[in-house]
Amino acid sequence: MKRVRIGGQAVIEGVMMKNRDKYAVAVRKPDNDIEIKVSEYRAFGDRYPLFKLPIIRGVVNFIESLVIGVSTLTYSASFFDDEEPEKKTDTGKKNKDAKKLDVDDKASSGKTENIADKDKKEKKDSDNLWVFLSVAVSVVFAVALFMMLPAFIVELISKVVSNHVALSLIEGVIRLAIFLGYVAIISLMKDIQRVFMYHGAEHKSINCLEAGDPLTPENVKKHSRYHKRCGTSFLFMVMIISIIVFMFIKAKTMWFRMLLRLLLVPVVAGVSYEFIMLTGKSDSKLAYYLSVPGMWVQRLTTREPDLEMCEVAIKSVEAVLDWRAYEEAMHKGELE
Repeated sequence: MKRVRIGGQAVIEGVMMKNRDKYAVAVRKPDNDIEIKVSEYRAFGDRYPLFKLPIIRGVVNFIESLVIGVSTLTYSASFFDDEEPEKKTDTGKKNKDAKKLDVDDKASSGKTENIADKDKKEKKDSDNLWVFLSVAVSVVFAVALFMMLPAFIVELISKVVSNHVALSLIEGVIRLAIFLGYVAIISLMKDIQRVFMYHGAEHKSINCLEAGDPLTPENVKKHSRYHKRCGTSFLFMVMIISIIVFMFIKAKTMWFRMLLRLLLVPVVAGVSYEFIMLTGKSDSKLAYYLSVPGMWVQRLTTREPDLEMCEVAIKSVEAVLDWRAYEEAMHKGELE
């Protein structure tokens, strides 16, 4: 059996897990049942070898993660849409009446099915458009807030500080401060705190799996809520690597400096991805120590989950991997 390194994401009252070309999202519904949805996803790297090249694959993987992340968040949110009980009752009555008419009139049934198929297609197109727009807005917002705003502030500071290295360091510190401040502020929201608890459950279940322990809520709860391959660590590395990269970029005009930063964002993201993957695959002490700063930041984006949250995370893992067979192969030394 091949060794796998599954990754995941917290969603609203749930967890998404991805293993190669399959991902699953498990959500704890308001009635306390766990809903599981499994989807197939063929990565661009599998279709186009160019996207598997170092650096490039990091950018592509980041965009793909955003697309899957937004779609699974939207799916999880659909279970918690506010709807008046009376409206639900009316809808249920209409559905019953529609079903009765369908049985009595075959012609009407065929027409209803065609309308339903059309509605499904329109909804799917609408969902795809929503995901595309959400990803686009997220990327623009992140670049503007974490890249362009610090550069603009430093441009003002450059009127009193002329040293290029010093300005690059100041820009990096401002970027980190904005990032950490942003995370700290949103973590004060009650709903976000629960998402961060599910984030902790996601990490704990992966750590439990990689340690070769049976995936039970009690076992998962014992493991660390920090993980080397976390997206938080990736974003933190983007901040650090951008300091190093931008230190070598010199331009006389402000607009050219801004343009260079925009053009170099994919390079910074690609290098950060390679760093996270390298340290995430290694069990050496050096890899651990290099990962420590990113895991420190995870203190802000994870919280200790309860046993029910750990159960949801386990269900998500089970949907993409036979962890019992994997655990047995691990203990027998049969993982490739």
